[in-house]
Amino acid sequence: METQNLTMLNEFILMRITDRPELQAPLFGLFLVIYVISAVGNLGLITLTTMDSRLHTPMYFFLRHLAFTDLGYSTAVGPKMLVNFAVDQHKISYYGCATQLTFFGVFITSELFILSAMAYDRYVAICNPLLYTVVMSPRLCWVLVAIPYLYSVFLSLLVIIKIFTLSFCGYNVIRHFYCDCQPLISLLCSDTHEIKLIIFIFSVFNLVSSLPVVIVSYLLILGTILRVNSVGGRHKAFSTCGSHLAVLVIFYGTLFFMYVQPKSSHSLDTDQMASVFYTLIIPMLNPMIYSLRNKEVKGALTRTWSMCASTLFNICCKIC
Repeated sequence: METQNLTMLNEFILMRITDRPELQAPLFGLFLVIYVISAVGNLGLITLTTMDSRLHTPMYFFLRHLAFTDLGYSTAVGPKMLVNFAVDQHKISYYGCATQLTFFGVFITSELFILSAMAYDRYVAICNPLLYTVVMSPRLCWVLVAIPYLYSVFLSLLVIIKIFTLSFCGYNVIRHFYCDCQPLISLLCSDTHEIKLIIFIFSVFNLVSSLPVVIVSYLLILGTILRVNSVGGRHKAFSTCGSHLAVLVIFYGTLFFMYVQPKSSHSLDTDQMASVFYTLIIPMLNPMIYSLRNKEVKGALTRTWSMCASTLFNICCKIC
């Protein structure tokens, strides 16, 4: 019976964000604008931090990879959600669901550890500025992003293989607007104890190996800032990590709201809105937070824009 159920299941039906038809078009337009802003913003950050030599520092190295992970997990979810809005058919194929969950898991897990690496980078920059270039060497920076990527790929593949080698029941409606672990597990007919245990163990490991680094780093940063005598010195020290702290609060706050609050207080609508926030809104906000208050990024944008405009002008002159 399990084999029959497994072979018959070749697609899933995703839940709508809203069942009200009059909201479909406005929500499509809203989410389209959000995704486009997110994609342009993150691609812009990746381009600026790659092209401008003044941004070839550890801080912007990690920022480039944060933008990459933001772009990755928002793209894993956003385009498919927009297509479902446009055609009003909330379906995803069996392998499409596995692919979406794999990429989403890789990028969202990587972001946890990249945010931790950024917190450590800010700690070294503020608490040990004379040793900053020695400690945060290019080799260490690459290690701090390569290990999270490799670990995230391993974890995502492990979870995907475990889930999709089990038998699904005939019911194929996922109570979410994208493929996520818990809604998929609820559709399984097989024993789910092992996969639930794996997810729990690795979720705890992800939390206890990333969040303490962030907390300890910022406690040490706070202690260093409070020891600075001048108000101007404190403001300058805090401004170097204020953007990152804002991103951390938004990201971890949303995850805690989603996964730490008691299940009895959950509702489908609340979970849907929280998921929209951290899959689409946060990737849109991060480039804004790092760009609008950052003079170096603004300067790099101005220089890059001037260089592109000059290049286009020279090309036009040669053509004419």
